[in-house]
Parts: sequence; structure tokens; C-alpha cells
Amino acid sequence: ARTRLKTADLDGLIHSRMRLGIVSALAVNDSLSFTELKELLETSDGNVSVHTRRLEEAGYVDCTKSFSGRVPHTEYRLTPAGRRALDEYLNHLEAIIGRVRES
Repeated sequence: ARTRLKTADLDGLIHSRMRLGIVSALAVNDSLSFTELKELLETSDGNVSVHTRRLEEAGYVDCTKSFSGRVPHTEYRLTPAGRRALDEYLNHLEAIIGRVRES
């Protein structure tokens, strides 16, 4: 009998390379600004904007917008739901890796 590796069960929202980078970066930092995420992930404004919005819509990331004078400042934090989703994703990935290593 074949053993199925349930990669289809991985959280598709987090599984995207850019979104995984965002939630991972936020998991090890209390918060990160838009600019910090952009520099850390070496990506464009558009990528940060699109992917953080998807994570925010899912409730995985909180976004706070403010101004310093006339300069906009956007700050992101991982929510408890985002932390749980990342933990579940990593646990599932570890289980898949364990099955592969056993064979």
C-alpha cells in the first residue's frame, strides 16, 4: 500500500513563498514596518502590499497605519490566529518531512 503525503492539506495561504516569508519574519519580530518587510524579503512595494493584504484579510496579520508628519508609516504584527496557522503549517510540514525520511 502506498503512503500518501498530504501536501494538499498545507495552508495554501501561508504556503506561498512571499506570504510564508512575511509570517515567518513577523513570528520572530514583534512588528515590522512596510519598508522593513520589503527590504528583508528583497521584494517590491507591490508584492508586500498584495501579500500583506491577503494575510490581513485572513486575520493572520494586523496592520496599523499612521503618519509621521506627512510620511505614511505602516506597521504589521502577527495575530494569534496567524501564529496558530504558522504553527500548524510547520507541524504539518515536519510530519511530511518525517515520513519522507523514514522511507
